[in-house]
Amino acid sequence: MSLSTKKIYDFQKKIFTWWLKNRRDLPWRHTHDPYKIMVSEVMLQQTQTSRVVPKYTEFLLVFPTVRSLAIASPGAVIRAWKGLGYNRRALYLLKAAKRILECHKGIFPKVEKELAALPGLGTYTARAILVFAYKKDVAMVDTNIRKTITHFFFHDKKQPENVIQDVADQLLPKGESWEWHQALMDYSAAELRNVKCQMSNVKSKNTPFYESDRYFRGRILDLLREKPWEIERIITYESKMYDKPKKFILKIVHGLEKDGLVVCTGDILTLPQ
Repeated sequence: MSLSTKKIYDFQKKIFTWWLKNRRDLPWRHTHDPYKIMVSEVMLQQTQTSRVVPKYTEFLLVFPTVRSLAIASPGAVIRAWKGLGYNRRALYLLKAAKRILECHKGIFPKVEKELAALPGLGTYTARAILVFAYKKDVAMVDTNIRKTITHFFFHDKKQPENVIQDVADQLLPKGESWEWHQALMDYSAAELRNVKCQMSNVKSKNTPFYESDRYFRGRILDLLREKPWEIERIITYESKMYDKPKKFILKIVHGLEKDGLVVCTGDILTLPQ
């Protein structure tokens, strides 16, 4: 899809005009440190901005540099991650920091392919670092930006990823990549929050969060953040607390162990050291 110069200009003007009055003041917008940008982007994956803001500040007080994170124990990182959910992201962030320290001598890559290859990052986060740390002229597409482009240019009809990316590339104002993406993300988050795009034709019944495996994984990790537990005791405790079969809780524990979030030594369950 080829956009006319006028259509591109009009859309850019709309977004920038809105942003002049509605821009958000977020802590990671006051830095171009690629490490701090990486931390914020990983935290923002599947987590609301309002929850990330205080945790971002707290996390950087504990791990202010990529080296301080890289030499930390998995358990220390998981403890610092409390309150953010999707705890595997904490381990991915730790692995990414270790890779940067070991393979890049502590210097962040400036090439998309090398950034995307870091554990837990991928294309979007790699491009976010290029844009927000290095002000590179590359177009990035997250869920909200995809929603905005789909709404304005395709009447809310789902499009292939390459089509959305092509439109995003055309819309990018050269030399203003940092400002453009901040404005576009703010607009998308605020103005299109209630837009229901036709992104799927499949109807599904969502399991309430408090009944999901992720909920119980979080409860077990919260207990282990405080102290080690005997495995039988923690299974019995969680089973009685939430009226769940012991087999269900044991399955959750095995899943955490498989993901490297907990370690079972003998009959003791702990966070990884």
